[in-house]
Amino acid sequence: MKDDKKIGTQQKALEVNLDRSKYGTFAEIGAGQEVVRWFFQAGAAAGTIAKSISAYDMTVSDAIYGQSPRYVSRQRLETMLDYEYNLLIERLGSRGADTNFFVFANTVVARGYKAGGEYHGWMGISYQPEPGAEPNRIVIHVRMLDKETLSQQEALGILGVNLIYGALFYHDGSSPDTLMRCLLDDLSAERIEVDMIAFSGPTFRGTDYRLMALKLVQLGLSDAAMFSAQSEVLQPSEVLYKKPILVERGSFRPVTHVNLDMLACARGQFEGQLEADGGATVELMEITMKNLMATGEIDYDDFLARADVLAATGATVLISNYFEYYRLAAYLRRYTKKPIAITMGIPSLEGLFDESFYENLEGGILESFGRLFKNDTRLYIYPLQEADTHKLITVQKLKVAPHLRNLYAHLVENGYIESIDFYNKDYLHIFSRDVLAKIGAHDASWKEMVPPGVAALIRERQLFGYAPEATPDAKVTAN
Repeated sequence: MKDDKKIGTQQKALEVNLDRSKYGTFAEIGAGQEVVRWFFQAGAAAGTIAKSISAYDMTVSDAIYGQSPRYVSRQRLETMLDYEYNLLIERLGSRGADTNFFVFANTVVARGYKAGGEYHGWMGISYQPEPGAEPNRIVIHVRMLDKETLSQQEALGILGVNLIYGALFYHDGSSPDTLMRCLLDDLSAERIEVDMIAFSGPTFRGTDYRLMALKLVQLGLSDAAMFSAQSEVLQPSEVLYKKPILVERGSFRPVTHVNLDMLACARGQFEGQLEADGGATVELMEITMKNLMATGEIDYDDFLARADVLAATGATVLISNYFEYYRLAAYLRRYTKKPIAITMGIPSLEGLFDESFYENLEGGILESFGRLFKNDTRLYIYPLQEADTHKLITVQKLKVAPHLRNLYAHLVENGYIESIDFYNKDYLHIFSRDVLAKIGAHDASWKEMVPPGVAALIRERQLFGYAPEATPDAKVTAN
């Protein structure tokens, strides 16, 4: 593995070309025919390029790789990688004793003669970490943010070189974030977004892909990333495309009965207001980077503990850098025109009316709400029971600043903010912070505050500071 150093794109291509052990195929279709050009221009390409192919015509592409329902898709990319890798080994296997074979492929739609739509694509590499080894594979999804066609093509070419160089020289599976860090070399987040990355193969066995989703956001490759209850990093458009979406934001340290009740109640009201052909609702549990960095830096063990308990509920998790709700709504709106719902408690609703959060907006709080509530977005609010007085605070009873009362009344009266009216009153006293405190105090009554599967997982894996020897199951301390 090379030292982690920054070198230019052309120098990266030349280093690959000069390494006689690296030899492979480039297959690029659609607008992605920009990567191999760097290797030809760098010089000494004969030492690296076994074949370069551009099956630009769909009929030609189908004749080589078979028909596909979507040409710019992960399925198409994986087919290309499989086909070209097997063909490379079949034709050049005799030189395999001292050669690390690789195949790079991409399928991309960029800005063309007729502007419009999303400019994105799939890019991947299958490569041997050493001669004769089982291949590793890295697949990414990329969004191109430049406004001009030539700029998009340039950015795509640089990203491809970075991926190839990272895979071939930063292939130490113990630290895949080194490879991820180099993806934006000579680029910026204003030009390229990588919102999905998947690793497979012998080098990456044991890698926790939920951490890779987190790294996408932490390293600035994307403002949001998503993973499933099975720990698979998901591509957002494949999950959210043309679907109604329901989001609950929280710390989930740990998931409590309140979290699940809030989601279930909001789902019932939300789906009751959808059209008959609205489609299945996608539910997301969102954790913001601001929450993860509340102590100044990310505690990865704590993050994985939260991911574990969320997985126990079957949740799809969204990690985002969208502290402001209007930015979250704009992100989700990329993928769907169907209704979007966000469920939250009274404290979060109060925070929405804190004008200090909107000082960066020229239109202040009015602009933020205009962005949040446009295009059929609504909030479902779970009530709060005050711990000391047991007073119940609902949407109707919440007091906002006097000069914002008319605005608040307008949003409530027009259905942008709705009260959750049917909820489990037995859960109103539950707060995640109290669960953590009880775990820390060896008070076994915390188990009654979380779903059974979550309680079992916390005990089994000793999450959130749980100590079994200090908390006998038979001992239950009164509240």
